[in-house]
Amino acid sequence: MFETDNPAMTPRVWQIGALCRAIAAALDSRFNPVVVRGELSGFSRASSGHCYFSLKDESAQVRCAMFRRAASSLDFSPRDGELVEVRGRLGVYEPRGDLQLIVESMSRAGQGALFEQFLQLKAKLEAQGLFAAERKRQLPVLPRGIGVVTSLGAAALHDVVTTLQRRVSHIPVVIAPATVQGSNAPGELIQALLNLYRLTQEGRGLEPDFTKKTKKKGESAAPCIDVILLVRGGGSMEDLWAFNDEQLAHTLAQSPVPIVCGVGHETDFTIADFVADLRAPTPTAAAELVAQPRQLWLGALDAAARRLQDAVLRRLDQQSQRLDLTTSRLGRPSALVGRQGLRLGASAQRLQLASTHFVQQRQQALLRQQAALPTAAQRGLQRQDERLQRAALRLGLLDPHLVLARGYAWLSTPDGVGISSVQQTWPGQAVRATLADGAVDLTVTPSI
Repeated sequence: MFETDNPAMTPRVWQIGALCRAIAAALDSRFNPVVVRGELSGFSRASSGHCYFSLKDESAQVRCAMFRRAASSLDFSPRDGELVEVRGRLGVYEPRGDLQLIVESMSRAGQGALFEQFLQLKAKLEAQGLFAAERKRQLPVLPRGIGVVTSLGAAALHDVVTTLQRRVSHIPVVIAPATVQGSNAPGELIQALLNLYRLTQEGRGLEPDFTKKTKKKGESAAPCIDVILLVRGGGSMEDLWAFNDEQLAHTLAQSPVPIVCGVGHETDFTIADFVADLRAPTPTAAAELVAQPRQLWLGALDAAARRLQDAVLRRLDQQSQRLDLTTSRLGRPSALVGRQGLRLGASAQRLQLASTHFVQQRQQALLRQQAALPTAAQRGLQRQDERLQRAALRLGLLDPHLVLARGYAWLSTPDGVGISSVQQTWPGQAVRATLADGAVDLTVTPSI
């Protein structure tokens, strides 16, 4: 409390909750309802159906919430960067003491500054032919090496590496690190791509030169890159703005190998998506597009081996029939017939041995898989049990009695209707306060 000579000028001591409610009442009486125009930023829709975002201009921004009932009446899909006009009520979110605008309706009012820049650059590059369908290339079926451009600290890198390790652990992966957000990001992304371009050309279209000195034993050659992944996790339009750089777009268009762009989430689009040979909805999906599972090719190899074996047997049968026919035509050249018979028998024996060896290998592989199955099943059950225990712990933490035990109360009318706003009360009203150990009947008195 401040000390003054005039007792009448002594400031009142407020409780925090009462101060927030007083501010909310002042805002409501002076401003509400209010119509605000601004640029969308950080728009997200929760699983409950509520939408949360900010409205901003050149000098300020305000937090906004649009609850499910109001959000269900939207006739368009809001995106970051759009200029919108909203109608709602200003209030104070008491748990954080933040100014908040509760939006009741929203309509388009044009495009935001960033989105306008995006559209202008998109139109310019499209006119230059960078998005043309005829320049898009097919992805290699079996790449000799895969290049990845992203940040070393990004979750997208972990997702991509995990996917590639699981599906094509035999294919080398070269990571070219670069910042994926901020003013320095476009330059670093361009340099990382140029570094990978050099690797793509080292083993492409070059005849071997046997006059050059061979590599020493144990010295590995740099892998030849056949496809490049440009990936980053999701974010707002500002977060992904590095991928809307014009020079980066031209660098992508100059790539000697196909490029897959997996930037952001499925609803996010950047200039890099349009220039790349293929757009993936997520970084993980980008890795899956260039990595056919190893088991798929092993299965195809087994099928080809079976077809080859069948073809050899048919060929042997045909040759045997020809031999019989030739023998019958020659009459008594028994020596020639004997030699041909010996050759045919040897071939049949080799074929039988090869078939037996192949069957034994498959049986051994099946036994190994059978032995590993109980252990894998046990590990799976343990993981599910751990997940169940963690879920039970989180569920316990959400118990409303824990909140009441910390001194909070739940207000309701005598017939059980919850009270969440001072606007639902009036002086003299009977209310019930539910505490951790019971309920108390109260009466509303006028505020001072």
